[in-house]
Amino acid sequence: MGNRAELDWSSLTFGYVPTDYNIRCYWRNGAWGELEVSSSDMLTIPMAATCLHYGQESFEGLKAFEGKDGKVRIFRPEENAARMQHTSRGIMMPEMPTDLFLEAIERVVRLNRRFVPPYGSGASLYLRPLMIGLGQQVGVKPATEYMFMVFVTPVGPYFKEGFRPTPMAIMRGYDRAAPLGTGTYKVGGNYAASLYSGHLAHSKGYSAVIYLDAKHKEFIDECGPANFFGIKDNTYITPESTSILPSITNKSLMQIAQDMGLKVERRPIHVEELATFSEAGACGTAAVISPIARIDDLDEGTSYVYSTDGKAGEISERMYNKLRAIQYGDEPDTHGWVRVYDF
Repeated sequence: MGNRAELDWSSLTFGYVPTDYNIRCYWRNGAWGELEVSSSDMLTIPMAATCLHYGQESFEGLKAFEGKDGKVRIFRPEENAARMQHTSRGIMMPEMPTDLFLEAIERVVRLNRRFVPPYGSGASLYLRPLMIGLGQQVGVKPATEYMFMVFVTPVGPYFKEGFRPTPMAIMRGYDRAAPLGTGTYKVGGNYAASLYSGHLAHSKGYSAVIYLDAKHKEFIDECGPANFFGIKDNTYITPESTSILPSITNKSLMQIAQDMGLKVERRPIHVEELATFSEAGACGTAAVISPIARIDDLDEGTSYVYSTDGKAGEISERMYNKLRAIQYGDEPDTHGWVRVYDF
């Protein structure tokens, strides 16, 4: 392509790099307006907006990739549209129609094409759709006005270690979400609830916290900002819970596992079952798969070890490579997951 942004693509972190444009759309008088293009990275928000006082806010995360053919691929954006609609229903915000969501996604990537990292750099373009309540309320009630927007930024790996096993910790003194709360919705409050425990885990040398269910403290819920999975007996096992965010990456990996001949189980995972897994990992849009070297139960003094040589397990590595190859267009997209754009 032509005037690609001058960045050190291979040194990018999972941070924020300003880009040229973002897309905005307002919901007023019971209807969505037209998509608007903005070159400003600032928002004007009323001081009584519901997003500031009562947490009426949701967001998504997805990526665009440049293939060796120079085309841009966006991975399963219709799934993000559906998940954002699910969140909107949960916290009483208007649903962004899938067609409008996809149009916004395509337009923002097209406008920021020069920031899509080159093939082979290991980087990608991260897309952040978000919706906020702008209507002014002092009473606890839904807003009457909302804004949807999408901005993009080129990113490197989420974990600085890349695709290498890292240690994670179980810390029973903290919860990410209540069993029947907002855990299944992608709202900022869930992440705010994980900040302190995540900071504490990092200070002890762990890459993430593995949260147990808030009610019994016996079953695996999530790995901080990602879903958990374990491998044993040729089976891919991932938790089932009323407080887990449904991960699009996890959903994709379950299909890939089946394609590879593994059985797939989504069910409650008791903490003691960690001792039976041959591999374990966290999965999500940002990292795809982050292999787990070991899990230290800091309350029980127990450790579950999955890697001692600094390498990921064979099945985790095969799944990671397969999904990445589909995202970049290096292998056939037999499930119709990728939208391809020639711009």
